[in-house]
Amino acid sequence: MKLQTETRWNRFRTSAIALLFCLAACPAGHAADKADKKDKAAKTDSSHAVDSGAFGIFVKGQRVATETFSIQQVEGGSDIRSQLKDSLGTNPASQKSNLEINANGELMRYEWSQSSGGSLTVFPDNDFLKERITASASAKAAEQAFLLPTSTPILDNNFFVHREILAWRYLSSACKTDGGSLKCPQDATDFGSLVPQDRLSLPVRMELVGKERIPIRGVERDLVHLKLTGESFEWGLWLDDQDHYKLIRAEIPADNTEITRD
Repeated sequence: MKLQTETRWNRFRTSAIALLFCLAACPAGHAADKADKKDKAAKTDSSHAVDSGAFGIFVKGQRVATETFSIQQVEGGSDIRSQLKDSLGTNPASQKSNLEINANGELMRYEWSQSSGGSLTVFPDNDFLKERITASASAKAAEQAFLLPTSTPILDNNFFVHREILAWRYLSSACKTDGGSLKCPQDATDFGSLVPQDRLSLPVRMELVGKERIPIRGVERDLVHLKLTGESFEWGLWLDDQDHYKLIRAEIPADNTEITRD
């Protein structure tokens, strides 16, 4: 199945690893400065936008929420921020998240909060993960430990940018090219993940379905279709192989839910 030329795929593979998981060095000239420049100005200079935008979330054809997000490569890692706003009601609720991963793709910190109160933080603790949950501003924080490595992906319930990051990880780690064609494992690839709001670890699987032509806001587009499944769910993800494999559409058939990039 020819999805890309080998040159384009190699360029994507390098970009995905270098920009998202920061496994490659920053541009020449910055590397030498890193050893002795750790101040805020140096971090700002080395930042690089990987992706940004918004996803419209529709249930039965009605827009119910909008997620705005940004993915930045920063010095020493990547910074993924997202905000979800409810489109219904006169005083829409909102949620915010901030995911930080280091140069090896390992979790440094994950924070989530909502406007109605409540927050949580996930952080490394002796090579594993710990979650601290606060139900409200006046509530005492509770903690829960997880025997999960720090490389475990975060898949928050409400942020679709996390699915884009997992798709990039799948493409860069499980797939390769052969004669200019994209080759992915015949069987689905397994990932462990952490769903912070549910306080549970969740095994998920991802696999390549193929390239499909689907309508996006009335325009036919050729996109790469991936399937993300778990014990009780199935999602479809469609990515643009002509634009750094950015997530363009997601679908949750069981919930009559569609997510489209604005």
